[in-house]
Amino acid sequence: MPVIECDVAAAREKLLDAGAKVEEGNTDHERWRASHGGATAIAYEDKIVIQGSDPQDIEAVLRDEGGRAHVYSDGASRGNPGPAAVGWVIVTSDGIVAEGNDRIGETTNNRAEYEALIRALEAAREYGFDTVDVRVDSQLAVKQVRGEWDTNDPDLRERRVTVRELLDRFEDWSLQHVPREVNERADQLANEALDDA
Repeated sequence: MPVIECDVAAAREKLLDAGAKVEEGNTDHERWRASHGGATAIAYEDKIVIQGSDPQDIEAVLRDEGGRAHVYSDGASRGNPGPAAVGWVIVTSDGIVAEGNDRIGETTNNRAEYEALIRALEAAREYGFDTVDVRVDSQLAVKQVRGEWDTNDPDLRERRVTVRELLDRFEDWSLQHVPREVNERADQLANEALDDA
């Protein structure tokens, strides 16, 4: 569970502004608790502990705006087309900021790769990063998004446009193809989502 060292009074104001429900703590040590999305923040003297299924819902509110993040994503499809899932990871110099995975129904591997990239970029935007260095192991997605390869599939063409629109929301970005070993955590998350079915 994430722990954020911060001014808890300022954090409380940020959460209230974001529409979080804030209430008294449950013990003498807890200053207050806040619920927002799929997460609960518990404030102590100089830190906040975040619990719940979606800790990024609170982390995104409390994180300082701006900065650079390394974003990794991966899509997986068993059967191509077949059951598919996505995984993504956001990393800064402080370590992993957020990660997620989800099943996305039945689709092809290429479509899953694009969906993973879209979700990763949306998450990075929610966290307020202004610069992203995106690393994926799908050469097809990278070359198509950068305009080096044509996109004949209408569905992939539409997803490519969505990715470009998301990238354009950042002040600066890079998109690079990397070997699967470099993208190991995102790959692992996508496969975990498939295995949990």
